[in-house]
Amino acid sequence: MIKRIKIGNKFVGANQPVFIIAEAGVNHNGSLKNALKLVDAAADAGADAVKFQTFRAEDVVTGTGEMAEYQKRNINKTESQLEMLKELELKEKFYQPIIKYCRKKNIIFLSTPHGGFAAIDFLQKIKVSAFKFGSGDLNNFPALQYTAKFKKPMILGTGMATLTEVRKAIDVIKKTGNNEIIALHCTTNYPCLSNEVNLRAMLTMRRKLSVLVGYSDHTAGIQVPIMAAAQGACLIEKHFTLDKNMSGPDHRASLEPAELKAMVESIREVPIILGSKIKKPNISEGQMIKTVRKSIVAAKNIKKGEIFSKRNLAIKRPGTGLPPAAYSKLLGRRAKRDIKRDDFIKKYDY
Repeated sequence: MIKRIKIGNKFVGANQPVFIIAEAGVNHNGSLKNALKLVDAAADAGADAVKFQTFRAEDVVTGTGEMAEYQKRNINKTESQLEMLKELELKEKFYQPIIKYCRKKNIIFLSTPHGGFAAIDFLQKIKVSAFKFGSGDLNNFPALQYTAKFKKPMILGTGMATLTEVRKAIDVIKKTGNNEIIALHCTTNYPCLSNEVNLRAMLTMRRKLSVLVGYSDHTAGIQVPIMAAAQGACLIEKHFTLDKNMSGPDHRASLEPAELKAMVESIREVPIILGSKIKKPNISEGQMIKTVRKSIVAAKNIKKGEIFSKRNLAIKRPGTGLPPAAYSKLLGRRAKRDIKRDDFIKKYDY
């Protein structure tokens, strides 16, 4: 198993920061201006990559293909998938300005080839640094096999799939000699309900599959991707938009720029919070040990020769004296000097 994979100028995998893909998808609504604004938002949020979708509508769906239920809900009208997708194509002439702007903003450009071999060839021509396939293409073995031969990283959405189906797709890619694979657990619903996230499945994928594993999130909000990062996802993908109220199938299930930034910042905190595996006091706790731990003291004035007992001993802060572990050794012994109330009991006092 490859422990880390390079995408653009960054590494994904073992001992690397979580690779975050800000999924612009089709939320540009066919506008170059919107696409560049999405690049801005992704870069400002601190994402590693911004991803679009590459297709011609007629290469994706037949004229009789129906819209998904979530698409009907989100755009409040019913039309064919073909009609809807035609409005969401990213024109070929837009790519170079977008890629150039990504370089300027120091963010990696990615795009999902939804439009069959033509889309794959186009992305290879413009030298995309990795190929991300959506869940709908997990069983599209001809496309996976064709793309794998370019020997670039392959990122696979696994929504709607069983572990066996995921393994079959991975095997198809590996048979070409390409082992640079990242499988993303995900649920194909927009938005995905909490009871359908099944995040433990991601852990199963990590145990059972000999590839890197991440998470593609379709839930509302940012809690789940943060949880996925905490559970070891090497890559997080999340849809975002300029405005959830824009017309289009994915806007309502996407984060707005401020939310995207909050998600990225929270994910970046995960390794800091997880820390090391060693249980030991931190530097900041050094002084706290003295302040909040406790010592054995005199509960009242004790005369020389008096027997130490529960009535005349107490355990109080600070922790700079005899530790409480010595308490039982003191009981029944006689004081060797006069001790004032709240004074520390010393080792030479018994």
